[in-house]
Amino acid sequence: MITDADRSQLLTNGHKSQHDPNFDPPPVIRLFMPDGPGTCLLSELDPTEPDRAFGLCDIGHGCPELGYVLISELHAIRGRLRLPIERDAHFTPDRPLSQYAREARAAGRITT
Repeated sequence: MITDADRSQLLTNGHKSQHDPNFDPPPVIRLFMPDGPGTCLLSELDPTEPDRAFGLCDIGHGCPELGYVLISELHAIRGRLRLPIERDAHFTPDRPLSQYAREARAAGRITT
């Protein structure tokens, strides 16, 4: 679900975030449910607890939220057809995570 290169960038962003409260990187990866409404845009991993990611997540109920999610929990989630969450290999971020969050709150869902 997360490549080594993605993990490295997520950890780098996690380190920078700890030292700069104004750090607002673009998301590194987009995860989605191929058989459901869930989407997550992840921007960093906690360097002290690398199973904990920070990003914008929407489980499909019209309430996208910024916060932490456990990667291990994402691995366990299945949609209505029992398909696992996938990484969007074609996602190319073009703005900071905060802007995605503002747009998602206005739209009631994550739009990419």
